[in-house]
Amino acid sequence: MKTFLPISVLLVAVSAVPTLAQRAPAFHTLDGRTLRPADIDRTVQQLMDSANVPGLAVALLENNQVRYLHTYGYRNLATKAPLESETAMYGASFSKAVFAYLVMQLVQEQRLDLDKPMADYLPRPLPDYEAYRDLAGDARWPRLTARMALTHTTGLPNWRWIEPDKKLRFKFEPGARYGYSGEGLQLLQLVVETITGQTLTQLSEARVFGPLGMAHTSYVWQPAFEANYALGYDEQGQSLEKRRRTKPQAAGSLETTPADYARFMAAVMQGRGLTPTAKREMTRLQVRIPFKAQFGPLATVAAPDSNRAIRLGYGLGWGTFESPYGPAYFKEGHDDGWENHSVVFAGRKLGLLLMGNSSNADKIFKALLEKLLGDKATPWQWENYVPYQYAEK
Repeated sequence: MKTFLPISVLLVAVSAVPTLAQRAPAFHTLDGRTLRPADIDRTVQQLMDSANVPGLAVALLENNQVRYLHTYGYRNLATKAPLESETAMYGASFSKAVFAYLVMQLVQEQRLDLDKPMADYLPRPLPDYEAYRDLAGDARWPRLTARMALTHTTGLPNWRWIEPDKKLRFKFEPGARYGYSGEGLQLLQLVVETITGQTLTQLSEARVFGPLGMAHTSYVWQPAFEANYALGYDEQGQSLEKRRRTKPQAAGSLETTPADYARFMAAVMQGRGLTPTAKREMTRLQVRIPFKAQFGPLATVAAPDSNRAIRLGYGLGWGTFESPYGPAYFKEGHDDGWENHSVVFAGRKLGLLLMGNSSNADKIFKALLEKLLGDKATPWQWENYVPYQYAEK
């Protein structure tokens, strides 16, 4: 039973970048509306208050540029420290989108072939590696490719530790269908680090964070984050212990800031660092998703007509769908205390970034997508973005 307590007294909007917010021109939505900064702030504050969300960052992108960036509420409720544009927040599976961007640089340099077996890049058989001993005796691992890893079609589970015996094994034949898998991305990380002779931390700094000016982003916790980081909060508003990750994980260790990730989104929209061919390959539909939900028992249940109508699918590291405004690509990030979402409508050069430090934040994502962007096509049921007013109480 979930209870949402009004915390309007706590949700005084705090501008992380007051000059940008105050000078921001009007934003033009997909459906032809014009939003002024005051309109955006009023909408966000009302929704946060209604769903008990301590802190939220919102970035609106227009003409492939960050048009509006604003933060609301708190990074720490106990100290009343405000959430700011340079506050370190856990990116969760935003990690995968950044990694896909990095991988596509290696692809365009012909250092990695998307369809060559990943095992061919390794100096010894995969089961000889400690992390993959569970696959010994299974004849399927030599068939795994980078494309399968990025499209979530490896057949590996999301995480082995979710399995009852915590062992790594195939859940279906490689390439047979979509099945979200962090394990697949971790395997590709091993291959990428082997090819380059560098760690993911080194590669991402040299190829992504440095060139794009993402000075407050890393796949591992940095001492500099200590001065300004957000705590995550559960559905009852209780703070969760902050994890300071020391091992880089392509599938989910990213620590970033709203300003940095908005820069990353703009760079992807502009095609910076990628050839037009590489960007198109990354963001186009590669595999259809015929299922009702992304996670849980409904993840293998046939999807409703609405999802088929939008051609829900996956590209390379990014989800894809069709809308009345043309094709879109998206990436989200979930964990206890953290909810993030990003979406880009390429033909209209419009995008939206949402980063929340609360398990309740995704309950207002459907409304925010519609009210701030005019996006009614995002498959919110598949994402489990059940609006707060419809959630079980």
